[in-house]
Amino acid sequence: MFGASDLLRSINGPTEADKPMIIELAVAAMEELFRMAQMGEPLWLPSLDGTTTELSEDEYIRSFPRGIGPKPAGFKCEASRETAVVIMNHISLVEILMDVNQWSTVFSGIVSRAMTLEVLSTGVAGNYNGAFQVMTAEFQVPSPLVPTRESYFVRYCKQHADGTWAVVDVSLDNLRPSPVVRCRRRPSGCLIQEMPNGYSKVTWVEHVEVDDRGVHNIYKQLVNSGLAFGAKRWVATLDRQCERLASAMATNIPTGEVGVITSQEGRKSMLKLAERMVISFCAGVSASTAHTWTTLSGSGADDVRVMTRKSVDDPGRPPGIVLSAATSFWLPVPPKRVFDFLRDENSRSEWDILSNGGVVQEMAHIANGQDTGNCVSLLRSANSSQSNMLILQESCTDSTASFVIYAPVDVVAMNMVLNGGDPDYVALLPSGFAILPDGTTAHGGVIGEVGSGGSLLTVAFQILVDSVPTAKLSLGSVATVNNLIACTVDRIKAAVSCENA
Repeated sequence: MFGASDLLRSINGPTEADKPMIIELAVAAMEELFRMAQMGEPLWLPSLDGTTTELSEDEYIRSFPRGIGPKPAGFKCEASRETAVVIMNHISLVEILMDVNQWSTVFSGIVSRAMTLEVLSTGVAGNYNGAFQVMTAEFQVPSPLVPTRESYFVRYCKQHADGTWAVVDVSLDNLRPSPVVRCRRRPSGCLIQEMPNGYSKVTWVEHVEVDDRGVHNIYKQLVNSGLAFGAKRWVATLDRQCERLASAMATNIPTGEVGVITSQEGRKSMLKLAERMVISFCAGVSASTAHTWTTLSGSGADDVRVMTRKSVDDPGRPPGIVLSAATSFWLPVPPKRVFDFLRDENSRSEWDILSNGGVVQEMAHIANGQDTGNCVSLLRSANSSQSNMLILQESCTDSTASFVIYAPVDVVAMNMVLNGGDPDYVALLPSGFAILPDGTTAHGGVIGEVGSGGSLLTVAFQILVDSVPTAKLSLGSVATVNNLIACTVDRIKAAVSCENA
């Protein structure tokens, strides 16, 4: 079984002979991105409901005859454009996009893994103007029912004469003939304009050609709507993460939120621990081919996909054999209702089998976004048998996706974090939920509007089944985890449908 890094390492960087062609392709892509971001009709046409714009493929081919060649047979075009003002300065935004670790952290709900294979140019001294890097990345929807999209591309960053920064990606798959290319990125990326008071205006263009036949029926509408992989999701994620980062940097902590957190350092450490928990959760739910997980079972809907991983010498995870089980299903309830039900500690006993019906109290709360649902909290189960364990939870929501992710943490380790200690050494196994709109819009409303459409819910658990990494995995433990998921799903369905009645 290939680990993720082995698979990515087997993809070689470009040869010397390829480099002039890569740079030429990237420069043409940059020009295309600028035009795609700024042109109106007839290239971009208003959608039927008037809420978005759609790319005219015929007009695109007329306007941009060069590029990476015709669309492969059987592939579909997905193109979208979105603009937003975000709370981050333009230089920091460029740094996030050009540093693969920051980029995959900020977009962990969309980028399941990424790697820079080669830097062709670092840009001008001191900034990324003129930087070229060859990268590989895998894009995901947090569900085992949507295959990940792997892409091999060049990323180019440039500051234009008017001060606007732009970062563009374009596929290099034609340099690496591969029978399994399921996704090609035509010039995609964003323009970043400086705004007053440390804000930036971002215009995002996402343009891919993809073979999406592996997408399960219940996710087809979401993927087709562009909400799964399109510009709207990238921009909504960025906006949400900029808010989260601004709150992590904040020194004026609102008085109502401290609880057991008494110091700025403790607050920062807890947010950093929660961020790692979220990244780990996202890496364990998507239908990735090359993660460090080994898939044991699960393919169709109503199926639970079970994967296993041995954890050795990783201070951030408990040692032993870890089982990850995930399943996705549709609920006839709007995403906001599902999110509010799952994040509320008062309704936790209705679905959380492991809390044994015990009452859960919030001991600490960090608000990290404008929506009240965006927060990190520390919960304690009033059930006395687990007195040495707390629950760390992060809930976050934007117009395209919501998450409620939690992990049991040891009291001693958590005290260290609350005192500002290094959160990287706290062993965590996250479980939780990803809640997405189903892509339908009731009565022509905007997706994400309260009361419109149903939800697609992914439930995932990571559980340590044996603390000895060399132990054999028993079928009994797989059955137990399967059963745990099935019971949780039934409880959630019962709870939200009786609310709905």
